[in-house]
Amino acid sequence: MDERDWLILQTLFKEKNMTKTAHALYLSQPALTSRIKQMEKEFGVQIVNRGRRGVTFTPQGEYLARCAREMLLKMQHIKENVLNMENKMTGTLRLGVSTFFTDYKLPGLLKLFKDEYPEVEFKVMTGWSNEMIHLAHNQDVHVAFIKGDYSWKGGKKLLFEEPIYIASKEPIALEDLPNLPRIDYHTDQNLKTVVDNWWAENYTKPPLVSIDVDKAGTSKNMMANGLGYAILPGMLLSDLKNIHKIAIQTRDGQPIIRKTWMVFPEEYLQLNIVRAFVEFVERTDLQNIP
Repeated sequence: MDERDWLILQTLFKEKNMTKTAHALYLSQPALTSRIKQMEKEFGVQIVNRGRRGVTFTPQGEYLARCAREMLLKMQHIKENVLNMENKMTGTLRLGVSTFFTDYKLPGLLKLFKDEYPEVEFKVMTGWSNEMIHLAHNQDVHVAFIKGDYSWKGGKKLLFEEPIYIASKEPIALEDLPNLPRIDYHTDQNLKTVVDNWWAENYTKPPLVSIDVDKAGTSKNMMANGLGYAILPGMLLSDLKNIHKIAIQTRDGQPIIRKTWMVFPEEYLQLNIVRAFVEFVERTDLQNIP
């Protein structure tokens, strides 16, 4: 079994479909079938059954599929350690990045790092912050950028803090919010909980959500065109002029702040490229990255 075989098992177990697996791995279906038959011959067991509803794994196949993640991770660590024995700054950085950070900070940050270390490549996975912290816990990424506070016992660096605003095209009063149209958007559970708790502390009526969109950036653009108010992190609003902002506060008058963190398993600092990247981020002024 080589690395490609373990990847085939992992992907097929996820997809439960030969066609999708072949497409994902850029293989022909005959080549995929041949590799599976070779694995079955090597272990002397049947790994999968194929039927009208797709692929099902035998008990032996399920065991091998569960081993696939561990084997692939082990191979990845071996490659990284071998590269780390050289003084050259080379290899692939695996990053897990929250959606907001991906859209507004990551491209500029990676360009600056690439300018300094041109032989380093990147593998970037994006999603909600709770998904990225999960990748970091599983050591599927070297470094994760997350929004909000999560339990984490490894390396951790606070990158910046930003207030959360009620933003609108025209001036509005906080007491009028329950009767005004709100442009809502899908966000991570952490921010949603913060906003929902603030609302519950201040109002007895639910918000009047008139538009529900998928991204904060879409909500921002609709708000800027006067279609309603939105509750948005401050950094997202930094490029807008002539809008009205009210920072939301706790009942004792403290601003509600959203934090952005860089987190990483500390053992990864033994790798040259990870240590260089972490130190680079720590000395970079992220607020001024375009």
